[in-house]
Amino acid sequence: MESVISEVTAGMPEPIEDTDEMILARAVEGDAEAFSMLYERYVGRIYNYIYYRTGTAVDAEDLTAKVFYRALGRISFYRDQGVPFSAWLYRIAHNLVANWYRDNSRKQEVSLEDHVFLHPHADYPEQVLVEDQEKEWLLKTIRKLPQERQELLILKFVDRLSNSEIALIMGRSEGAIKSLYHRTLLALRDELEKKE
Repeated sequence: MESVISEVTAGMPEPIEDTDEMILARAVEGDAEAFSMLYERYVGRIYNYIYYRTGTAVDAEDLTAKVFYRALGRISFYRDQGVPFSAWLYRIAHNLVANWYRDNSRKQEVSLEDHVFLHPHADYPEQVLVEDQEKEWLLKTIRKLPQERQELLILKFVDRLSNSEIALIMGRSEGAIKSLYHRTLLALRDELEKKE
């Protein structure tokens, strides 16, 4: 049976996996299935970006949903301008996070779930406590940086994007990104030295 199937399919071309450009073109035309494919490809990256900017899973989930809701509503107006589709999504996410910060600067809430650290497999509670405190300190220090430096660190270390991809997303030259990255690392090193 397998030999019959292989003979029949021998002359047929291999199926071509849709590229982002092909899927995007269909989504712009109103194809809901194509948009859902884009959603599947990018939701994790956008969520991570927002999570590291806000620091809370609940807000990250809410804002990620808003990013894709807004993208869905505006996809028919999307025009390829030589930058990746992801840059368009990151720009929407950036704007929503900026609005979130502005709105939340008026009211501060503390979520209990953000301060609960459970490590069921940890052998030494003291070690876990020290590691958690160091992580918390590092996140607080990063959140004190200007927004563009926070965004750079998230895109570089969480999303693992190249300098050229980051430059496209942030609307800067690759050289400017390298310079900003260097200055950001020096600032973090200075803060670390102060702590020690």
